[in-house]
Amino acid sequence: MTPKHHTVSPGTKQRLVLVIAVLAGAVSAWHALAPSWQVPLPTPADLAEERLQDFRDALYFPIREFLAGGNPYDPAAMFAHWPVRQDFNLYQPYHLLLHAPFALPGYRAGAVAFTVFSLLLLVLLAALTAHAVRRHVPFAVTTAVVAALLVTSQVGKAQLYVGQINPLVAVGAAGALLARRDRPGWAAVALALAWLKPQYGFPLAVLLFARGSRRVALTGTALAAAASLPVVVLLVVRGGGIGPFLDVVVANLTHARGTDYGAVDSVTAQRIDVAAVLFRVTGWAPGGGELVALAGVLGTSVLLARRLDRAAASPLADLLTGLAVVVCVVHQPGDVLFAVPAMAAVAVLWWRHRAEPGWRAAGLAVLAAAVPFAHLYTVDSFVLSAFGSRASVTVDGVAAVVAWGLAVFAAVRLTRERAALPVVAG
Repeated sequence: MTPKHHTVSPGTKQRLVLVIAVLAGAVSAWHALAPSWQVPLPTPADLAEERLQDFRDALYFPIREFLAGGNPYDPAAMFAHWPVRQDFNLYQPYHLLLHAPFALPGYRAGAVAFTVFSLLLLVLLAALTAHAVRRHVPFAVTTAVVAALLVTSQVGKAQLYVGQINPLVAVGAAGALLARRDRPGWAAVALALAWLKPQYGFPLAVLLFARGSRRVALTGTALAAAASLPVVVLLVVRGGGIGPFLDVVVANLTHARGTDYGAVDSVTAQRIDVAAVLFRVTGWAPGGGELVALAGVLGTSVLLARRLDRAAASPLADLLTGLAVVVCVVHQPGDVLFAVPAMAAVAVLWWRHRAEPGWRAAGLAVLAAAVPFAHLYTVDSFVLSAFGSRASVTVDGVAAVVAWGLAVFAAVRLTRERAALPVVAG
């Protein structure tokens, strides 16, 4: 008798992948959420505690200082009044109102609520990624797979372990790129969320404006400013005028430039922007290097992103935009999070057009941009033992800069080939 061959239908395969992704994501999510209820209550003796340290230093206690009548942007006030290790960076002032619900309950209750909220934002980012590739891959399957990968990756786990606000900023920045043409109103709101961290909002607004989304860039920036204005006015009144308030801003910037985790010439910082990576690789930190890097990266990216849009290669333009944002000015490895939808879209296009000029470099750019996600503990242990601590804190930055360079090369090749195509009369 001839044995019967049973084939598995595509629908069954998709359901199987969906179930596996959901189960794997649930296990990873449980482990990623655990630090939020295991973290000890902050005391001056526990300043080195890494679990939820950004929630502690950049959300909970700054908001408590604000609600108590102080100015959380003043490093001296924060260090004197609260058990924090880092100063409160110059996030948009509306952050103090937007995240206030997480600072009203006790510390651990607020930490758990904020971590769950951040996890849901990672799932939303996965859904945005699925939307970006919906024409090629089923939406539910992509959402489940990307969400599972995010909470398992180093970048995704770090958001929840450290308590960063990046998931919200990433959803805003990615949403602004995805909705800028079809839903400019929503894109403007999303950009306003990305402005939560000015090092996201400013370069992204510049690139969106240059790519033709002027309404989105201007409206989103105006929304962020309007939301922050009441808080700024209150802080100015509390501090005794504009002069004292500006003194606090200057003190904040001065302190940030001198820390071992924020200075451009620090050998231990994990910054991934061009200026900081250049120093850790060469030991050279030229005067004004950060401004030169900002202008050079933005100028190059603006020119090529506009060409890519005209060549009907907007996903690659979005990837170039995302990479430009994180390498032009001070950023950390986790800040590549918002490029995930563009990475997925370019990966799909690479698979479909990999034989065409430029797309091989685009695919390599996606691989390089994925390095921070794959920089798990076991990988870091190997890098530390083989190459030392300086290499460990530099590899993600080098990968991000190389990814931007590859995206630039891909854009040049692709737009050059498109421009060289003969025009056929209809």
